[in-house]
Amino acid sequence: MKTEPTAVLKLYIGIDIHKRSWKVHCSTDLFSGKSFSMEPSPDQLCEYVMKHYPDYEVITAYEAGCCGYKAHRCFVSYGWTSLVVNPADIHRKGKERYTKTDKIDAQLISRELKDGRLTSIVIPDKEREEFRSLFRRRNELVQHYRQIKSRLKMKLLFYGITIPKKYDNSNWSHDFRNWIDNLEFDYPTGKESFASLMRYFRFIDQEIREVSNKLRAYCRKHHKKDYDLLRSIPGIGPIVACGILSELGDLRRFNNLKHLAGYVGIAPRVHQSGANYKTLGMTPRAHRLIRSYFVEASWQAIRTDPVMHEYYRKHLGKDTKKIIIKVARKLLSRTLAVIKTEIPYQVGVIQ
Repeated sequence: MKTEPTAVLKLYIGIDIHKRSWKVHCSTDLFSGKSFSMEPSPDQLCEYVMKHYPDYEVITAYEAGCCGYKAHRCFVSYGWTSLVVNPADIHRKGKERYTKTDKIDAQLISRELKDGRLTSIVIPDKEREEFRSLFRRRNELVQHYRQIKSRLKMKLLFYGITIPKKYDNSNWSHDFRNWIDNLEFDYPTGKESFASLMRYFRFIDQEIREVSNKLRAYCRKHHKKDYDLLRSIPGIGPIVACGILSELGDLRRFNNLKHLAGYVGIAPRVHQSGANYKTLGMTPRAHRLIRSYFVEASWQAIRTDPVMHEYYRKHLGKDTKKIIIKVARKLLSRTLAVIKTEIPYQVGVIQ
């Protein structure tokens, strides 16, 4: 009598990915499988699977990290199901929380994958991935910009040089920069020290301008519709709009405000035990960069939008930090509404 398989054979591969090597654990629906190390090559893993598990449906998973999504895209091209997971989503039992090796990590990923407890993060397409890299480059430059300004002020303080009151603010005008250039020192080495810092400062300043211009031009060309909708919202300027489009992608993929607020991180932590219920501040699981941008945008929104200003004043008397988070959540709600309805925001209109 001829027999045929009654179920699809499945292979669950958990991978702990590193730059120089991968630790892989393969298990099936019947057997716990084996662990081994290999070179960081998707093609080599494919050859191994084709040789030892030719008739299996393959499901792979690895933690999101510095190695990006190239391996994921290769696995998908082989016809496999591939998940890139948040490391915090991998459940660890008892002593597993205190023992960590690459082998154990691969085994845990394979086990969680086999039990169906893992969900993949949203994988950006290559266009958004490269767009996002330019936006993040700008943020790196801004950090360097702040650092070099702090170093220059620290050096002025060290040498006992007092900054004139008209220049002592966060806005470094061209007059202030020229004032630093013209400082006199007893020896040429002191002047060269400041000259070197100022050359670096001007380079960073120019790079920020160049990258910002490239970001705005790209958005106007490739994401004009959503970019213009976002720009209609008070508080959301060109750079914040670029950040939303590059980091969050198409906001239409979010089902509701709760979904979006949870992703961005403008959502409370709660603790309930019986009749006791309390909030513990904002959730630590967040897109910290975009959350900070929305908080900063909220300060501008309450200055330019009467409705947002009134909402802020309604909560006066409470902790200012808590109030601005409320405003940020409201701003996030309006951002989602503007994108989903595709109707530009009208200042002063209750929406």
